[in-house]
Amino acid sequence: MKSVQKLGWLLAFLFVCVNLQSVSAQTGSSDDITWLGLDFSQAKFIGPATQFKDAGEITNEEFRDKYTVSWNQLYVDEQKKFNVAEMVHRPTVKYALEVTAKANSNIKKEFFGANPNDFKTLDEKKIGDLVSKYDFQGKTGQGVLFFVEGMSKGLGEAGAWVTLVDMKTKKVLLTTYKTGKSGGFGFRNYWAKSWYNIMKEAKSDFKK
Repeated sequence: MKSVQKLGWLLAFLFVCVNLQSVSAQTGSSDDITWLGLDFSQAKFIGPATQFKDAGEITNEEFRDKYTVSWNQLYVDEQKKFNVAEMVHRPTVKYALEVTAKANSNIKKEFFGANPNDFKTLDEKKIGDLVSKYDFQGKTGQGVLFFVEGMSKGLGEAGAWVTLVDMKTKKVLLTTYKTGKSGGFGFRNYWAKSWYNIMKEAKSDFKK
């Protein structure tokens, strides 16, 4: 009789284990995160770009079509340095830079200004509004993007909203404002340092 009871308990235990593994397999994909890139639709460059000898006079079109593309490409060309997986505490992440590339390509605005108050104008609610209207191009799951705000040569830093979203429901799961010190030679590299430092600052938020 005892052996029958033991066998029953063993079968019940194995049944629970199998079901837990099944649930884990079904939900594991929900942990996948897709890197969407840097969105510059809200960006404001404060100060003249002519302070950088390699840049000279930069038009809004050049900022949009050359530099926003180049900064996003760093996440493909230099993945070990611009390590999104490390930032979000995952072994790997997916990439869908075409999402922010489309948003950036549609920008028609004046990037350059002199008002220091333009450095930070967004808040959590405004980020939520932006996400609710965003075109995620039919993608689902969790996505991460940076909404870049101020880029100030005077301060020597840039600010961005590091934002985790549910791409299907267009809801913000996490958004946190970070600033990153700039540095390096040339216009592209100087601000690339900011994106790198913002990633470092955001690691603790994703760990929580």
